[in-house]
Amino acid sequence: MKILVTGFDPFGDDKINPAIETVKRLPDTIAGAEIIKLEIPTVFDKCAEVVHDAIVDAQPDYVLNVGQAGGRFALTPERVAINFDDGRIADNAGFQPLNRAIHEDGENAYFTQLPVKAMARAIRAAGLPSVVSTTAGTYVCNHIMYQVQYMRAKEFPQLKAGFIHIPFLPDQVTGRPNTPSMSLDDDVRGLTAALTAIVDRDGQNDIETIEGSIA
Repeated sequence: MKILVTGFDPFGDDKINPAIETVKRLPDTIAGAEIIKLEIPTVFDKCAEVVHDAIVDAQPDYVLNVGQAGGRFALTPERVAINFDDGRIADNAGFQPLNRAIHEDGENAYFTQLPVKAMARAIRAAGLPSVVSTTAGTYVCNHIMYQVQYMRAKEFPQLKAGFIHIPFLPDQVTGRPNTPSMSLDDDVRGLTAALTAIVDRDGQNDIETIEGSIA
């Protein structure tokens, strides 16, 4: 089994992005699955081109895109992506789409094929907070989640894909009072647990409920 795991480069005023820093530190093999790591640009449209090329080249069974969600305290697997770009700030290429459909011929929304509840449970079992999210926003994170689902619908029907948001790193919140963060070591541990859950649930439906405390 191959899993393509992507992480965005830094954007906005931040000089670091926990997404790519976490992805770079993942083991090369998790639960027997080969982990293919890819840095992608925080740029509308371009990020999808980079991921598409990687899918064609590597032929992964799964794609997990990882992004930063400043202000969230937990690792949050995303359930759904919407066909809508509305950038709160410009991307790294200076482009700020507003009220734009990502694909005119795409569905209004696509649901992930990943076992998001099992992923959240596995992250909690590792001693870290996790909840399933039903909003990936309208910035580049939602954009890439939607784009990969669109690729799946149009070109790669066997592919299973999804997205997970992770909090700021501690260094990013020194000037952001009362903003939660998570260490890089914990990010790696949590993402490894999530990927293990993906492998363990391969060929099965997601679990019905998430047991245990939020940690």
